[in-house]
Amino acid sequence: MRKIASEHGIDIAKLEGTGMSGRVTKNDILSFIESGGSTPTVAVPQPPKTVPAAPVVSVAAPPPVKPAEGDRVEQMSIMRKKIAEHMILSRRTSAHVTTVYEIDMTKIARLREEHRESFLERTGTKLTYMPFIFQAVNNALRKFPIFNAQVSGDQIVYKRDVNLGMAVALDWGLIVPVIKRADDLSLSGLARAANDLADRARTKQLKPDEVAGGTFTITNPGVFGGLFGTPIINQPQVAILGVGKIEKRARVMTTPEGEDYVAVRWMAYFALSFDHRIIDGSDAERFLAFVKEQLEAGEFSI
Repeated sequence: MRKIASEHGIDIAKLEGTGMSGRVTKNDILSFIESGGSTPTVAVPQPPKTVPAAPVVSVAAPPPVKPAEGDRVEQMSIMRKKIAEHMILSRRTSAHVTTVYEIDMTKIARLREEHRESFLERTGTKLTYMPFIFQAVNNALRKFPIFNAQVSGDQIVYKRDVNLGMAVALDWGLIVPVIKRADDLSLSGLARAANDLADRARTKQLKPDEVAGGTFTITNPGVFGGLFGTPIINQPQVAILGVGKIEKRARVMTTPEGEDYVAVRWMAYFALSFDHRIIDGSDAERFLAFVKEQLEAGEFSI
């Protein structure tokens, strides 16, 4: 009996016997083997479970929409699915806050008009408003490095390089090519890089590394006429700047003598969305105020 138990790894002491005075019989062992059972093991005490800081709330997906008669159903493209996933991830990850400033772009408009033709002849590329904005943002990122950072767990990673992402709208979706080490480039270098990346994005000629590694993103809904929006942060970045339509507006100005008058100026709204986990509102205001100060001063080397 004990030999049978030993061969099958059975601890007789753990079995409930049917013999006299509860003794384990040969039949008890055979019945136990035939039933496929195993002897109970001694429970090992487990370490106490930690209580999570906050309950995890699972959000149920909405039920599928049932198309009505005459509706057209189209499968999402791979790009559209990736964009959707990325946007949802960002909203769940970052504590989004947006602040908006109105900026007088009149001096930039005059600079651009004055140098438009000579710039094209000298560099072979168009002079738009964006290189001025890129350069102002570069300077702001160096002055306020928290905007050129990323969150890793409970650590803040301050990125060495300023890699500017520029959102480009395509007929089939949206893509964000990146100007690498943008703060090392002159205004003409920024113009060349931006126009080249945008042109190749529209013709599907970008390389994988040209859409990766961004540390701050600028999007330009104003090119379609939008005054401003509240852009969603491009993860793992912590801020994104939206540039609204640059257009002529009436603005109240003040003479050095303190007299008010109405003038026509080139104006635009700039919307900065930032991650409130690591960026305070006061820092966001200082950042955007610094960008405003540079653009309104209009002191750029062309």
